[in-house]
Amino acid sequence: METKWLEDFVSLAETRSFSRSAQLRHVTQPAFSRRIQALEAWAGTDLVDRSSYPTRLTPAGETLHAQSLEMLQALHNTRAMLRGHAAAGQDVIEFAVPHTLAFTFFPAWLSSLREQFGPIKTRLIAMNVHDAAMRLVEGNCDVLIAYHHASQPLQLDAARYEMVTLGTETLAPWCKPDAHGEPLFRLPGRPTHPLPYLGYAPGAYLGRVTDLLLKESGTAIHLDRVYETDMAEGLKVMALEGHGIAFLPHSAVTKELRARTLVTPAPPELAVLEIAMEVRAYRERPREKQPAKARAQALWSFLAAGGGTETLAKG
Repeated sequence: METKWLEDFVSLAETRSFSRSAQLRHVTQPAFSRRIQALEAWAGTDLVDRSSYPTRLTPAGETLHAQSLEMLQALHNTRAMLRGHAAAGQDVIEFAVPHTLAFTFFPAWLSSLREQFGPIKTRLIAMNVHDAAMRLVEGNCDVLIAYHHASQPLQLDAARYEMVTLGTETLAPWCKPDAHGEPLFRLPGRPTHPLPYLGYAPGAYLGRVTDLLLKESGTAIHLDRVYETDMAEGLKVMALEGHGIAFLPHSAVTKELRARTLVTPAPPELAVLEIAMEVRAYRERPREKQPAKARAQALWSFLAAGGGTETLAKG
């Protein structure tokens, strides 16, 4: 049994809606339903009456709900006590960052930040976008850094979380050049000869943004998915080996573009085949009973005043 199952269950008891709780818990509704079912399998009985709407708990569910509130509160209190023992680490700022930004944006941004803000001790937790967001929601990091596009916003309650924009970024297609420096593959491809496409795994944030870019393209793009992974760095390595076209953030290919080991497969008339995103930082608003670390608060005040911003977009 996992703690997040209990947190899901408590959310469902409060909202009485699978779809609303799935949104609040930052998971898809099918994934949320599976977690509730897993909790029921662990309990050995039905916890939710699915024959009514709005959703109601069974008598067993009501009992577990009351116990869950007590257990979760006890766990949170224990965590608070343990964190109190770690006072020596109060000057360390913990960042939850999706893998792509951890490899590309974060190192250069941190160097610039140290020049502007001063010495800073950090702990980087790299994971997928969903888990990074959950790290913030569950109170296990000081700052979340993530991409933002209006079509794919993070569902974070503005009353509980605050945000600053750190910079801008573009996503565009890249591929290996031939011996003459020309792209091995040229967009848009043809229906009878689609181009090899290195794509993001289903559910990956950059994959959803790429899908939007292709959908909104004024020209039909003909691609044949030959490989997929959920990490941009993995796609870049495959593109460098000549396996196909990959849509990558500009910050991920800066060195390769300078060295011309990657080039655009888009002709001039398709130069708009790119999409802009923001890089945003989020944190939970401090509360009287749970103030932010002094150093983390100082950093946030600096960022909120406009410090630490960078332009990562293609120039």
